[in-house]
Amino acid sequence: MKKGMIKKKLIAEFIGTYFLIFAVTGAIVINALTESITHVGIALTSGLVVMALIYTFGHISGAHFNPAVTIGFFVNGDIHKKEAVPYILTQVVAGIAASATLLMLFGNVAYLGATLPRFSWEQSFVLEFILTFILMMVIFGSAIHGKAVKSFAGVAIGATVGLEAMFAGPISGASMNPARSIGPAIVSGNMEYLWIYIVATILGAIAAALVYKTLHE
Repeated sequence: MKKGMIKKKLIAEFIGTYFLIFAVTGAIVINALTESITHVGIALTSGLVVMALIYTFGHISGAHFNPAVTIGFFVNGDIHKKEAVPYILTQVVAGIAASATLLMLFGNVAYLGATLPRFSWEQSFVLEFILTFILMMVIFGSAIHGKAVKSFAGVAIGATVGLEAMFAGPISGASMNPARSIGPAIVSGNMEYLWIYIVATILGAIAAALVYKTLHE
């Protein structure tokens, strides 16, 4: 792949991931400060920003904005290793940059929106696995499948993120995205449960890729 093309893709992934994490975790921080957004507002923010970013950058980079999604695409054979590794590194750096911006603006409020288990870690682990599995299946079905109406992919994926954040957010944080959890955890210094949101989401995406391959071979 030409260096110019991969550079464009990485810039798109950086901006998209930065704004995704800035908006989602920013909504949590601002809600903690003002109590004006509410849980429903945070979930809507998550879904709407994902939808907007897919339509903005989907035609440039594929709009992954999520290491688990990139790994799912890699397992399914939709992206090469030479491209997947820079994507993941870019997404993680963008997440850290977004959290650093929020720290500068508001201070270390609400752990900068870090994802933390409400009850047991096992419960959040299973929940994050299931949420990411469903999200990855929706991505494959709406954006990758040959018969998909790809112009509606942003709506389908954004709605899925919003819906999952709506019902699972109060329990696990509804991360579905390692970069979304890594940024706030590192910058706020609250890394105790970070491993859950890396391992469970990646396993969920890989499982979805394997099931999708079985369904569509």
